[in-house]
Amino acid sequence: MMPVPGSYTRAALSDPIQSWPDDVCATYVNAIETLRDADVEFLIGGAFALACYTGILRDTKDLDVFLRRRDCKQALAALSSAGFATDMTFSHWLAKAFAGGRYVDLIHGGGNGVASVDDLWFSHSHPGHVLGVPVRLCPPEEMIWSKAFIMERERFDGADIAHLILARGQQLDWDRLIERFGRRWRVLLSHLILFGFIYPGERSVVPGDVMDQLLERVKRERTGSAEESRVCDGTLLSRQQYLPDVWGGGYADGRLLPRGDMTVAEIADWTAAIFADPPCSPPHPAQAASQSSRLSR
Repeated sequence: MMPVPGSYTRAALSDPIQSWPDDVCATYVNAIETLRDADVEFLIGGAFALACYTGILRDTKDLDVFLRRRDCKQALAALSSAGFATDMTFSHWLAKAFAGGRYVDLIHGGGNGVASVDDLWFSHSHPGHVLGVPVRLCPPEEMIWSKAFIMERERFDGADIAHLILARGQQLDWDRLIERFGRRWRVLLSHLILFGFIYPGERSVVPGDVMDQLLERVKRERTGSAEESRVCDGTLLSRQQYLPDVWGGGYADGRLLPRGDMTVAEIADWTAAIFADPPCSPPHPAQAASQSSRLSR
């Protein structure tokens, strides 16, 4: 039986998505085969990859396809030719294709500008099967990296990260994972600390030298000179919850170039989408009118 929305089940690791309705399977298989026939190099991530790595299956209304930014237009053209309705939703990270009431997300980065898909995603990918079709799966390290920054009020991917560490921790390339986070390593450390709380009997899954290294960085920061004190990197974790800090609190937006990876226009576009999607209330008119000028300061 297909799980109801929001529910979770355990399934076989070889191909955990085995009992979806035929029309759902047909839509997703069509998308996978269309991209393959168009010679678009892609990886499968999201709930499908999570199921393959952890055996935890949850209902999802989309197929997450990860690809390089340069391949996005080719992928959209191929899917359009195959009968999908397509949309370049956010140029800095996401496009969508629709068919049969289902979505295919074409992802080449994160909404916050972090975790852009590069060659390492592909060179470290894993073979798997989705709906009986052989595919390449996003590496668990890159899944952890991209999911680690999703801390919205309505969505938090920490449980996915904990399950990935529990299932794959012994095989993770911890050095590469730490390198992926770079100067944002505190986000990784926060998830590792939570992992030890969630699974107190499994704390050894995270290598001791990894924890020692990151905790030593905390110690060095405490005794070092303060970094930029008027920057809010919280916008990398939630596109909405830290807007008061950057709109009226006197803090610079940590997403903005050169500290971050986003332009003023990309941030404005990504922010406007919050208020176009209920139940979020619209910004005060004065805030909306001055958003771009504040971002550009």
